[in-house]
Amino acid sequence: MKNNYDVVIIGGGPAGLAAAISAYETGASVLVVERDREVGGILNQCIHNGFGLHYFKEELTGPEYAGKFADKLSQTEADVLIDTMVLKIENAGDIKKVHCISTENGYQIIDAKSVVLCMGCRERTRGAIAIPGDRPAGVLTAGTAQRYVNIEGWMPGKRIVILGSGDIGLIMARRMTLEGAKVLACIELCPYSNGLTRNIVQCLDDFDIPLYLSHTITDIVGRQRVEKVVVSKVDENRMPIPGSEFEIECDTLLLSVGLIPENELTKGAGIELDRRTNGAFVYENMQTSVDGIFASGNVVHVHDLVDFVTAESTKAGKAAAEYALGKRVDSNDCITVNNGPGVNYTVPQRIRTSNLDKVVEVFFRTNAVRGASVIKVLSGDTVVGEYKRERMAPGEMEKIVLPAAKLKALSADITVSVESL
Repeated sequence: MKNNYDVVIIGGGPAGLAAAISAYETGASVLVVERDREVGGILNQCIHNGFGLHYFKEELTGPEYAGKFADKLSQTEADVLIDTMVLKIENAGDIKKVHCISTENGYQIIDAKSVVLCMGCRERTRGAIAIPGDRPAGVLTAGTAQRYVNIEGWMPGKRIVILGSGDIGLIMARRMTLEGAKVLACIELCPYSNGLTRNIVQCLDDFDIPLYLSHTITDIVGRQRVEKVVVSKVDENRMPIPGSEFEIECDTLLLSVGLIPENELTKGAGIELDRRTNGAFVYENMQTSVDGIFASGNVVHVHDLVDFVTAESTKAGKAAAEYALGKRVDSNDCITVNNGPGVNYTVPQRIRTSNLDKVVEVFFRTNAVRGASVIKVLSGDTVVGEYKRERMAPGEMEKIVLPAAKLKALSADITVSVESL
């Protein structure tokens, strides 16, 4: 292994693997640094199917999806460091210095002409949402429970309550049921589910697991282990309604209450963050506010489909390689993508129109469940595009494609908004 590369990719999950392959195919020397014992990331514990429908046009499990990219990467000359933690990224002008440590190689400083951040995201914990009550055993994040069951072979509990209706929580409701546990309820603070519709149907409805919308857990009771939880209905401001409480006796509480992009390294590198996504501001080619540092996947914004992560990371890997090889000089002409009514955020947040070929893809999430709707993209009074949808929900990421020719003709920023029809 060398101590200098054209492109260093931090994270060997689905984003990192796709970025590495793309950067290598563009002609760059590539290093992937992964903190786990093997590449694949979170997909290694996602043994359910449903992956790859968009990208591979076939239904795969998580390990199968990751395995396809791991096999392809192994056929290249890219280097991979596993069981290695990146501590910081030092921006030394044209060279980025990646500081990392491992038991095998000790402390290393690796030079890179460009870096791609693919660290993924982490789950919110009980402390992050401040659930009151006792502090017994049996309170786990859904992802931790998934690893226990699918990789370690441990059963976390027998009578389960799930707080939050994120996709991991929904999938674990089905998984725990299939393993013989009784899933008593799924409790959701919002008046709508935050997971994909197919997961609501396949993981809750098919197993008669009740979903309590506009409810939350206001107390956890237990000495050594969870004995019961107190559930309260919430009002339109998501505050508990006095007198609406009821109890559910259980021995395990799984939390599926949101994901946070893993951006400590991003902050340390001085990269500008978007408070809407908790990820980096990125341009159309996934470059961050720091020249030569790119980002893709869940470290930028939380995706619901790994197929979109792959497409986004392929773009980031190619752009990072072109930057490292001096094949592309980025211009300063830039328009900002703003979120208007009905939209929580947009990615990318900035578009350099001279870098566009034919189109640019913009991803966003709506802020409420909607029926028939229209997505409008405006620049002042100029209509850049309109896109109709039969249904929209916050748990399902939306994608629109904007023509480069229209964007290049603009003299002002654009705003993406959603209106119900």
